[in-house]
Amino acid sequence: MIHLSQHQTRRLALARAGLLKPEWTGLPKSVRGRGASARRAAHQVIRRFGYLQLDSIPVAGARTHAIVLLSRLRRLSPELAEQLLQPGEPLFEYWGHEASWLPVELYPVFDFRRRDFLIHPWYGDVLGQHPELARRLLARIRDEGPLRSKDFEGKADSEGMWASKLMKRVALALWSAGDLAIRERRYFHRFFDLTERVVPEEWRCAVPRDEALRRLLLLALQGHGWAATGTLAATWRLSNMREEIATALAELQETGEIVPATAEDGNGRTMKGFVRPADLELADRLEAIRPRRDQGVLLSPFDPVLWDRKRVLQLFGFEQLIEIYKPAPERRYGYYVLPVLAGEELVSRVDLKAERKDATLRVVARHDEEVPSAHRAARDEAVRTALERYAEDVGLECPALSR
Repeated sequence: MIHLSQHQTRRLALARAGLLKPEWTGLPKSVRGRGASARRAAHQVIRRFGYLQLDSIPVAGARTHAIVLLSRLRRLSPELAEQLLQPGEPLFEYWGHEASWLPVELYPVFDFRRRDFLIHPWYGDVLGQHPELARRLLARIRDEGPLRSKDFEGKADSEGMWASKLMKRVALALWSAGDLAIRERRYFHRFFDLTERVVPEEWRCAVPRDEALRRLLLLALQGHGWAATGTLAATWRLSNMREEIATALAELQETGEIVPATAEDGNGRTMKGFVRPADLELADRLEAIRPRRDQGVLLSPFDPVLWDRKRVLQLFGFEQLIEIYKPAPERRYGYYVLPVLAGEELVSRVDLKAERKDATLRVVARHDEEVPSAHRAARDEAVRTALERYAEDVGLECPALSR
């Protein structure tokens, strides 16, 4: 059995996540603006993980999909991150980890999910219960063109349905089932269109379910480096599929695409998981690097490195909390809290609020991790450089930096 130390597993995770130097990640580090090269670099990051998770909250000056890209691609325009999904671009929007932008070549892979989601996971059998509404909505989009998600909000029209919660649910159900697709987003509003007018014909096909699971699990491992079965399944929200996942992992072992490996956490316990052979070689090479402790970067609370809280605790000894949905009195750290990565350690977290009228980035709260006294100056410098870099990227001044 192959065994990785916590140190090896953590570095491998950061390398595969694109958070070390480009020579270790294989990803570009710095781009400028919103041109073609910046767009290609953003697509490279998305392909590394297989998805870019979306979220609507812009309180920190950028939404999570922009922050994930900014943490890996210096000087990327945050506006570009909002405009990646455009007609003709090699992306589509669907349920990946959560609602995500995904490489278009994965569209056939998610045929199994579109079939499963004929019964919507939240709303139930909306399409079976309201077939006439679904037919009318498809006909309207076919005749009139894309409709915004906003078109289903507000007061109902004379027919009492077009601007209603029910019609919005029908639209989402048709999207989840594959009859509709998201053509683009403008100011984060989705534009629903017929799938055949959004997804190129070459990708409107189906990959068998067993092959799809193998591809998705291997892609998840590509983004994580080393991962336990639970993390691989959670990457794509593969629930109630334990036997199918076990079979897929066994088949990937038979072909030599993955190998079983244990990893050690900070308390000396071992965890079972998997790694790709190429990443074992990378883990050995990473032993020689010395990441700088005083160079920090802010991570989105929904970053691919952070959403698995158990894994974050095992690899980094860091308790990752997302408290956006908690009442204010129950929060320990704040509303929109971004951890600070310094070298290979998570050393602090800052609750940020963008004040656009004043063009400032306010640090609502800062909570540092305990570090040895000899490392405190480097930690403070990492927080400073992380805030400076982020403020520059989102076009705001950060008063906390001048104190």
